[in-house]
Amino acid sequence: MKAIEVNNLTKRFANFTAVDHITFDVAEGEIFGFLGANGAGKTTAMRMLCGLSLPTSGEAMVAGLDLNTHAEKIKRRIGYMSQKFSLYEDLTVRENIRFYGGIYGLTNAEIKSRTAEVLANLNITNEANVLVKSLPLGWRQKLSFSVAILHQPKIVFLDEPTGGVDPITRREFWTMIYEAASKGTTIFVTTHYMDEAEYCHRVSIMVDGRIEALGTPKELKANFNAEGMSDVFLKLARKAKRGDD
Repeated sequence: MKAIEVNNLTKRFANFTAVDHITFDVAEGEIFGFLGANGAGKTTAMRMLCGLSLPTSGEAMVAGLDLNTHAEKIKRRIGYMSQKFSLYEDLTVRENIRFYGGIYGLTNAEIKSRTAEVLANLNITNEANVLVKSLPLGWRQKLSFSVAILHQPKIVFLDEPTGGVDPITRREFWTMIYEAASKGTTIFVTTHYMDEAEYCHRVSIMVDGRIEALGTPKELKANFNAEGMSDVFLKLARKAKRGDD
């Protein structure tokens, strides 16, 4: 089964083509890395797949729904986490979980049980009534991920989720990603850390709106005669001709 199927997806802004006829699919439970330098078009593509922006042309099925006709329903079947904004810092840990549980349509009983589960899993039960802004960044990021999958979505989109956190926290975060994937959640992740690309089952790399490479990290390193994913990325990124997207 495919969690995401994309066929010739395109997004234009006036005379500028941000995403240029991209085609790929993502299997259920797969950890799929979606990489590209600034200006590559990955942010625009992710926004379309999350139902936040309609394509100019092309087709996509996300969580079994047609992007062109069911964008609003797609939003309810996915989770989303951004490095820049995921939690309300002036609410407590418990209040954030309850708030998002309500947005996701969980019952009071479900919110109560899943709140207890999140607090226990993250070992922050004693911090339940602490303002989120008082937590270390690493804890905030792990809490953000837990909130993003609170409603047990089919797919979770992670936009540079580990930016700014220390290496140990990044490893702990990826342990959480693997646990979610092992339970059937599809992970669609962007990252600027090339060592994290090695953790993905498959990786796509965008350049100037197009997907220039797609495969497992092992396949891509072999195809580009590279020792690591950083070398693969740099070889492709040098082809870019445009700036930030």
